[in-house]
Amino acid sequence: MQKILLDNGESISYRERYGGDQVIVLVHGNMTSSKHWDVLIEQLDSKYKIYALDLRGFGGSSYHNRVQGISDFSNDLRGFVDALGLETFHLVGWSTGGAVCMQFVADYPNRCEKLVLLASASTRGYPFYGTNVDGTPDLQTRLQTIEQVEEDSGKTKAIQSLYDSENREGLKAVWNALIYTHNQPEEDQYENYVTDMLTQRNLADVYYSLNSFNMSGTHNGVTKGTNQAKDISIPVLILRGDRDYVVSEQMTQEIVEDLGDNATYEPLLNSGHSPLIDDLPQLTKYIEEFLG
Repeated sequence: MQKILLDNGESISYRERYGGDQVIVLVHGNMTSSKHWDVLIEQLDSKYKIYALDLRGFGGSSYHNRVQGISDFSNDLRGFVDALGLETFHLVGWSTGGAVCMQFVADYPNRCEKLVLLASASTRGYPFYGTNVDGTPDLQTRLQTIEQVEEDSGKTKAIQSLYDSENREGLKAVWNALIYTHNQPEEDQYENYVTDMLTQRNLADVYYSLNSFNMSGTHNGVTKGTNQAKDISIPVLILRGDRDYVVSEQMTQEIVEDLGDNATYEPLLNSGHSPLIDDLPQLTKYIEEFLG
């Protein structure tokens, strides 16, 4: 792992794999870090030079200032590529990382050549709802403020308590129910992933940022859309596992609708929210064919 200091005072840890002239920057999702890209980094063709960063509050990166929106992550990404002197590159964003990459491409044109969205949050955000007395989601009450997100017992407090108590088996149970539903990493690899999960310090921030993120032309129930999706003019590949229990088909179709003709949607067969574990060869094939 290497580390670089940004102008805003945050330090960003990252992994680097040497390769050819084409550069890929990997942006991870929630409850992960650059560690979770390990199998893809090993699999991608050696013609690609790869950087995988830890977003603010994850992995080895700092967390001096709270994250108030996806644009904070996007601006950190801008500082990261600038500090490395990267002029043009491809972006691959997984889950929350997909939202970060879309915001980056909209805010900073002519930097990213091609964008891959893997199981990405929607252009209209990822909705967070209140919790009923019986613990089920209250789909009639979408949370509005960071304070409401912090106090939600159904998701934020439940996951935060697993972090605070370093409950490794509890975290595995969550991932086995939602993500590793068919295939799981090798035992030692899984333990390393859980250790990595426990580095996250910004859980409520991420939930709130996803809930309020909206670059569409419509209101998402929390915020009015910025309509920046129309500013994404580069080629985009949208990938989603056909049994993803985290990101719904509806969310993916929202991306397709908002990005229009620039985007190509390819469902990943027999894959969930982590195609890296479910079918790495299929995932690698789609990415490499798209990047060319």
